[in-house]
Amino acid sequence: MKTGQFDEIKSRLKGSVAPIITPFQEDDSLDLETLRDLINWHIESGSHGISVTGTTGEPSSLTLQEREQVMETTIQSVAGRVPVVPGTGSTNHQETRHLTKRAQEMGADAAMVIVPYYNKPSQHALYNHFKAVAQSVDIPLIVYNIPGRTGVNLEVKTLARLKEDCPNIIGVKESNKDFEHVNRVLLNCGRDFLLFSGIELLCYPMLAIGGKGYISATANVLPGKVAEVYNAWEAGNIEEAMQLHYELMPLNDVLFRDTNPAPLKAALGMMGKIKPRLRLPMDLPSDSIQEEIRTVLNSYGLLNKVGSEMQ
Repeated sequence: MKTGQFDEIKSRLKGSVAPIITPFQEDDSLDLETLRDLINWHIESGSHGISVTGTTGEPSSLTLQEREQVMETTIQSVAGRVPVVPGTGSTNHQETRHLTKRAQEMGADAAMVIVPYYNKPSQHALYNHFKAVAQSVDIPLIVYNIPGRTGVNLEVKTLARLKEDCPNIIGVKESNKDFEHVNRVLLNCGRDFLLFSGIELLCYPMLAIGGKGYISATANVLPGKVAEVYNAWEAGNIEEAMQLHYELMPLNDVLFRDTNPAPLKAALGMMGKIKPRLRLPMDLPSDSIQEEIRTVLNSYGLLNKVGSEMQ
């Protein structure tokens, strides 16, 4: 892929890239028809991009073949309407390379590669892992740093080395509550490096320091509102963007009262969008948390709306 093509993709990757859940049938098999419906709803609601098989998509509960099925269904359903950025990372280096190559072959616009979870590589090992993945494909990569899940933080100096040595590493999703860290990402990687927030309460603040957008789980429930934060900011309506930021906070809070995506799936089930199924060892939240979710959804009027009316 030529540098000019990277520039074109970088200009399109912005705003709310919705990390869609993986819907299951009652028997825990993939529900690809519902996935297609969710994708269309997101695009019609204004999401600027689509991501699947990231943290919110329960990738560790999917087989390699199922991850490919979800990616392929998504790319075909989106049909070029918005960028598609599937998550292709895992704890296994060869699986990561395989899935990233498959994403390229299927026509994904970019791939999101997570810091390997559980095995806690050193910074030296992380550099070698990401460099090898980047060199094995000809597709732009978004590195995904989520220390709360992986047990290790991808340090800024490591990311800067990767950006310098791998032209197709074009950005990072930072699910990192350390706001000093994310400021230093752009300082050290350059203002043209794509910085996406993966922390809901930092989606708006990260735009203020030069972030390109966010990959927010809350978009699963209110895709239109989440996208509007970026639209308002981009249009220079700072007060409107800030108001939307605070308006979304109660929903953000309740959707993380249990491990993501359990509250999300409970909420979408209440809204009639999916069958609220997770694969063990994940499960739906407790009855008390589900009651909290129901109360918050009701406060947003989400339990009174169905189908395409939900924005």
